[in-house]
Amino acid sequence: MARASLKIVKDSGEAATEQTLYEVRRKIYPRAVSGWFAAWRWALVWATQFVFYGGPWLTWNERQAVLFDIAHRKFYIFGLVFWPQDIIYLAILLIISALALFLFTAMAGRLWCGYACPQTVYTEIFLWVERLIEGDRVRRMKLDRDALTPRKFARKAAKHGVWIAIALWTGFTFVGYFTPVRELWGEAVNLSTGPWETFWCLFYGFATYGNAGWMREQVCIYMCPYARFQSAMFDEDTLIITYDRERGEPRGSRARRADPAALGLGHCVDCDICVQVCPTGIDIRDGLQYQCISCAACIDGCNQVMDRLGYPRGLIRYSTQHAVTRRLTRAQARAFRPRVLVYSAILCGVIIAAAGGLWLRVPLKVDVIRDRAAIAREVEGGQIENVYRLQIMNTAETARIFEIRAEGLPTLQLASEPRVELGATASRLVPVRLRLQPGAAPEGTHRIEFSVAAVGLEGVAVREKSVFIVR
Repeated sequence: MARASLKIVKDSGEAATEQTLYEVRRKIYPRAVSGWFAAWRWALVWATQFVFYGGPWLTWNERQAVLFDIAHRKFYIFGLVFWPQDIIYLAILLIISALALFLFTAMAGRLWCGYACPQTVYTEIFLWVERLIEGDRVRRMKLDRDALTPRKFARKAAKHGVWIAIALWTGFTFVGYFTPVRELWGEAVNLSTGPWETFWCLFYGFATYGNAGWMREQVCIYMCPYARFQSAMFDEDTLIITYDRERGEPRGSRARRADPAALGLGHCVDCDICVQVCPTGIDIRDGLQYQCISCAACIDGCNQVMDRLGYPRGLIRYSTQHAVTRRLTRAQARAFRPRVLVYSAILCGVIIAAAGGLWLRVPLKVDVIRDRAAIAREVEGGQIENVYRLQIMNTAETARIFEIRAEGLPTLQLASEPRVELGATASRLVPVRLRLQPGAAPEGTHRIEFSVAAVGLEGVAVREKSVFIVR
């Protein structure tokens, strides 16, 4: 691989030595490969993009099924409506994602990176477009070496045109999760999108185009932190891609019908197919490397060579360090080892708690705010009055009537309207006045409770604590 021009020259008195500080990127031309794992990758490409591109267009209760409406501070996920006060659910989701990442990495390495990561998925799509327009690996390398001609310019322009179209549609779809997508589509057709929608569509389109079209493996190797700390989650029973050195070495070319044992060779014919198909350009025969994203392209490529030579498959395969060192033919990973059990127990506990919280979630939220302008005052008849503001949020998608009550002190009465009507997913600031008969309580601060309940619905009720001041 080519080295950078930035160097340090050290003169020890006898000879000067040069030490490079970093590597200059050498463009990688991944070779197309077919096989069982390649089919799985494409299946996940189709599945993830079907969900991503189709998600904003689904409807639920005459609205967009999945919409993060930041402008109105409401987040719709099918039948659930979340408000900013539900931030705890976002924290739980992040915890579940982190624990799942730890568990799956401990079990099977970087499968997420190799099959479902957006960087991998869009790089696969962009590579498919590149192969379709420019040809296979050899033709693409030759095209890049050739001088600029009208034919080369046309092919490059066509490729980048398709890339940009995919990237812009990706940016538009992403913004469609935050702005109602049908409204956004109408504005886009009429070229009347707002400044923020325009900016974010172009921003995410540019990010997709740059990451999947130009940077590719650099994102995985240099920008993604997962590649750096993944080794802390690996152990000798983690399923990784391995090269069977005992079977493959010494490597060397030979005739198809030659007996490798008679030639003193292993099964590896040193064809470099495993390197040519690798999207990050590494040689898996050098051992596990942090650049490996576990996409298994090298397994499919090597298996094709083994099939042509009549050798058994599995020279490069998914295995574990234990299986390799003990020369086991199958990766007998200890699934129920301590770290896996701990991750699984915590993950299951958090998921059950989150599911229970959602199931028991009351579609009503109430915040009590004291009126700072009038803490306590005397009104007609010598009664003591305190004024409050109740922020009532109806998180259900049906209009409801709510009844307000106050408890905690004898003779405590509600002096304002006891009922309030709220529309579907509506919020309202309701002024509430409470009065207490003179002499019913000594001077000072007294704890009370507000009760807000949906009329005619059992279980849709919230109790909030506050204080009543007597002076």
